[in-house]
Amino acid sequence: MAKDLYHDVVKKALINEGWTVTHDPYPLKIGSVRMFIDLGAERIIAAEKDNEKIAVEIKSFSDDSLISMFHEAVGQYDNYQIALEDEEPNRILFLAVPESVYDSFFQEPFIQKVIAKRCIKIIVYQPDNENSVLWKR
Repeated sequence: MAKDLYHDVVKKALINEGWTVTHDPYPLKIGSVRMFIDLGAERIIAAEKDNEKIAVEIKSFSDDSLISMFHEAVGQYDNYQIALEDEEPNRILFLAVPESVYDSFFQEPFIQKVIAKRCIKIIVYQPDNENSVLWKR
């Protein structure tokens, strides 16, 4: 299983924001179907003395066909979301995308409609900066 081009950038950015990476990758098994989300992480919520848990699927969108990559990402997101509902319903799934793609392609009306309809939660990362991610819930 190959890691995404910016896997380590996103991982380090999450760690820099106080997340503990607990899975790299995060395995899921539903019946005989095995899947792997790129990262699983958690952090303690001090006020609640509880853990917030996330899973992150990282995409670089480095292919020439952004729409093809988007189709793949949405399909994976849907499958992972359904699997998490059974395995760990309190873990929140995010799709991590580069800032340049989010600021351009992801602002297209059709893409925005898909994101809204599918309730896709997004982390925006900067490929050259391990210190910053933006959360789009």
